Amino acid sequence: MSSLDEFALIRRLTEGKQSAAFQQASGVVTGIGDDAAVAELAPDSQLVMTCDTMTEEIHFKAVTMRDQDIGYKAMAASVSDIAAMGAVPRYALVSISIPKGTPQDKLDAVYHGLFECANRWGVVIVGGDTTSAIGGLTVSVTVIGEVEAGKALLRSAARTGDVLFATGMLGRSAAGLELLLDKHIPSDQWEEHSFDDAQRTLMRAHCRPEPQVEAGQLLQRSGMCHALNDVSDGLASEAWEIAEASGVGIDLIEDRIPIAEELLAHALKAEKDPLHYILYGGEDYQLVGTVQAEHAITLQMMFKEAGLELYLIGYVNSETKGVRLVQSSGNAVPIEKKGYNHF
Repeated sequence: MSSLDEFALIRRLTEGKQSAAFQQASGVVTGIGDDAAVAELAPDSQLVMTCDTMTEEIHFKAVTMRDQDIGYKAMAASVSDIAAMGAVPRYALVSISIPKGTPQDKLDAVYHGLFECANRWGVVIVGGDTTSAIGGLTVSVTVIGEVEAGKALLRSAARTGDVLFATGMLGRSAAGLELLLDKHIPSDQWEEHSFDDAQRTLMRAHCRPEPQVEAGQLLQRSGMCHALNDVSDGLASEAWEIAEASGVGIDLIEDRIPIAEELLAHALKAEKDPLHYILYGGEDYQLVGTVQAEHAITLQMMFKEAGLELYLIGYVNSETKGVRLVQSSGNAVPIEKKGYNHF
């Protein structure tokens, strides 16, 4: 990295990325350039706040993500948490720890990805911090959202008799990561290698996950959704979180869990059960939640009319605790509480 001082570096990475008009329309009074940011909130609203961190060699490697993807995914992970509350993402704070010798163009690419994702979802980056690092590159993103007072969607709201749903296909991100690790091709050389369409779909699912902001807000506005969670650590882990927080049992119906064609092709080649990626993979950033049974089809139709997917994949019961997989044979098999482990 060049010998830019901290403030010159911040200006280089952030200046001109979001217009003053966009910031003002988003309620920003004072943005980047002062000790702290100032923003105006709508009346009768509550703040929703989250933070997510990505560290080199733990969450990304040179063979699993391009520099621009690092920034995009770091922002997407936090935006997804806001979506899972049924809230509107509004503002972000970005902190980055930079190893000595990091090329300036690498940082430019990371911030390009950060702003690309932020602009897509209407998020204003209003501040953050920069520091040097002894280890690898670390990017930490705090996102602040807004929701109507008392209307945030919580993990703890599942009720007996609810139907469990997912907003999209699961497992593709984990398969994409496995593919990239197996190929072990530096990301700056990906364009020189032949990946088929199915492989590229899996790679994109891992590198460019799409937080389900529109789906989360539709669920919140519908008044039909009870519990909600985003799939960051795998369907098994997220279902367990809802079950424990709500004090209920959850049964996943094997035959109702959708499997993407590209995931099935990858699993066959890897000689693995595709459900392994779905249950224990993570980083899909789809939403999983519950809806009162009599409203399930109505909600599914609302999603279809909005051009969104909603799959009904299980139900909530009071007979057991934890999570089970109801297999095609009818056997109910307990599912371990495991998924991606950050430690």
